[in-house]
Amino acid sequence: MNPIIKNSLTNSLSYQEYRNLVSQFAEEGKTTGATQTEDYIGYTKLNESRMHRLDKTMQVADDVKLFLENLNTKYTWLVLAESWCGDAAQILPVINKMATVSDKIELRIVLRDANEDLMNLFLTNGTKSIPKLIILDENGEVVNDFGPRPQDAKQLILDYKIAHGMVDEAAKIELQKWYLTDKGISTQQEIIALMQ
Repeated sequence: MNPIIKNSLTNSLSYQEYRNLVSQFAEEGKTTGATQTEDYIGYTKLNESRMHRLDKTMQVADDVKLFLENLNTKYTWLVLAESWCGDAAQILPVINKMATVSDKIELRIVLRDANEDLMNLFLTNGTKSIPKLIILDENGEVVNDFGPRPQDAKQLILDYKIAHGMVDEAAKIELQKWYLTDKGISTQQEIIALMQ
């Protein structure tokens, strides 16, 4: 196992520990990570309510459930995230629900800014985009990675950038609408495809 991954796993959180941290920070008017601004604190509060809703309503698709229930080998899903990240708030509850379907998957979460060495191993087009799911086999070897968002959501943001020259608040609203309509299906399908 890569020593950077091993070290990150040692310092990782369970999903419940991560949720408790986000809830606590939202309540206290704080945020995770190096950037401590009013905007990021506001995003943490918003993401707490998003995650709370998704934890209650998110469903694993039947075909995904069948695949996960029939895994023959153990996996660790290690996710880089931060409480202020809107994509992480939409995707982590999906990943958690998927992980709970199988006793062969252990989900662990680390904060990006506290695990820069790990983040640097899994950059997206040279950027520290999160969330980033790292799929590890039972020997701790990297099978694949997913993130920061499903392909159609990536395309939505790329198209918006081409049309408007930047990602602004309107783009973020469009992205959140996409997540609401998709209901986690794209995330589930793409992660399963990476494991086949």
